[in-house]
Amino acid sequence: MDNRRLQVKQPKYMKIAADIASKIVDKKYVIGEKIYARSSLASQYGVSSETARRAIAVLQDLEIVEATKGSGVMIKSSEKAAQFVHQFLDVQSIQQIQMEMLESIKRQRDELAYLQETTEQLVSRTERFRSVNPFVPFQIEILESSPYISQTIGSINFWQNTMATIVGIRRESELILSPGPYATIEKNDIIYFIGNDESIDRVEKFLYPI
Repeated sequence: MDNRRLQVKQPKYMKIAADIASKIVDKKYVIGEKIYARSSLASQYGVSSETARRAIAVLQDLEIVEATKGSGVMIKSSEKAAQFVHQFLDVQSIQQIQMEMLESIKRQRDELAYLQETTEQLVSRTERFRSVNPFVPFQIEILESSPYISQTIGSINFWQNTMATIVGIRRESELILSPGPYATIEKNDIIYFIGNDESIDRVEKFLYPI
């Protein structure tokens, strides 16, 4: 099942039961008062008589109302009505949090997909135009074997040792442009740099000395 398409909804009869309980809490109905018969309840909420029956059954099971055949529904307990309303709202809050989390995950996936597409376009253009444009960057991945992980670009004298200039760092879902000498290089970073045709060899030998 695709959880991204999952929509969590409360049954109609639970919403009706919660609405009636809320009216009891708000003292719109008082203890001992008789309210709707099943047919009038169904008409008021625009649902089937079976849905109305289930709503009353929920309230009766929780001892909020007392339903007598032929006598309608009588209000029994405002305290238990309040407990039910709080529980119902708590469940709704949890469901809302779940939905917001799913939406957040979807947005993150969309952003990562866009970043991947953008990076692939950059790589494609890099390969296509490097021969005619010396300012199109090379790229290299920072592996665990590099001795310079978590060190700054300036402290390792990257330019002095490679004659190449770092113009960007891709780190997970971020693309850092013009990082400067105080930026660190971390494991799994993708380093974009410019230089001449010999730069890639110098950078590889520098980052991964034998």
